[in-house]
Amino acid sequence: MADAMLIINPISGTSKKKGLDSKVEKAMRNAGYNLDVRYTGCRGDATRLAAEAVEKGYEVVLAAGGDGTVNETAQALCETPVKFGIIPSGSGNGLARHIGIPISVDGALEVVGRGIVAQCDYGTVNRHPFFCTFGVGFDAAVSHNFAKQSKRGLFTYLKSALTQYINYKPDTYTISANGKILTERAFVVACCNASQYGNNAYIAPKASITDGLLDIIIIHQGSPIDTAMVGMDLFTGYIDSNTLIHSLRAPAAVIYRTNEGPAHIDGEPMILDDIMDIKCHHAGLNIFIPGDKQPFRPLITPFRSIWNSLFHHK
Repeated sequence: MADAMLIINPISGTSKKKGLDSKVEKAMRNAGYNLDVRYTGCRGDATRLAAEAVEKGYEVVLAAGGDGTVNETAQALCETPVKFGIIPSGSGNGLARHIGIPISVDGALEVVGRGIVAQCDYGTVNRHPFFCTFGVGFDAAVSHNFAKQSKRGLFTYLKSALTQYINYKPDTYTISANGKILTERAFVVACCNASQYGNNAYIAPKASITDGLLDIIIIHQGSPIDTAMVGMDLFTGYIDSNTLIHSLRAPAAVIYRTNEGPAHIDGEPMILDDIMDIKCHHAGLNIFIPGDKQPFRPLITPFRSIWNSLFHHK
């Protein structure tokens, strides 16, 4: 039997994880794996544990947590032969939702059991890996506020967004990509490997994690009504057609701003320099995928995802 490691973040998201280890152990044993179960206790643990699995020659590493746990785990698996499985257990679950992994333990384990693996892209900003999105501007301010809250989930996130919006002032960014230079006063600059932030908020609906390109989304400052429409379009999948949006695709880019400041990587807040060097690393991570994901369709895809989350969460 091959060896696999399950990394569990016991405090991610809003759901209890009692019995998760035994359920995964049973499913993996039936799939032909010996399972080594580990728990994270602080930031950086998932990266350390995943690196240990790589060093010991484990064939599979599973992460049970949110996008932060997924990011930490995947960091150690990039450019290795190890296969990565996601058991979505966070508040946003952006990468899992993009891939089409069910937001349920049984559904996620079924994906792993099928054994279909895709060679997926990942991004870096100043050598920090990201797998969903990296952003500066308003979304980074929201991430910093959200991280301070005692409760998680969509409603807490929306509350953080509203609180930040009231006093937020956009910055000026210069973006160098595809041999062109663009200077914009922007509300948000998001560099997207995957299509959404999480919670079915589609910042780059047409993004692909296998095309070798990042979708760079620039949201301009607008009136309160215009900005509210952007918020609605995030959840319907129509953000591409919003007049406040400017988008481009590139394998690499450099973003300049006047000072260092807030940023987020897969929803986790951090402070980054005034110069941000962004790259897409093509086919650098092996991820278990369902194999039957439907093409993105505005309204229909978001509604289906919300429906599945509400009524198939086991």
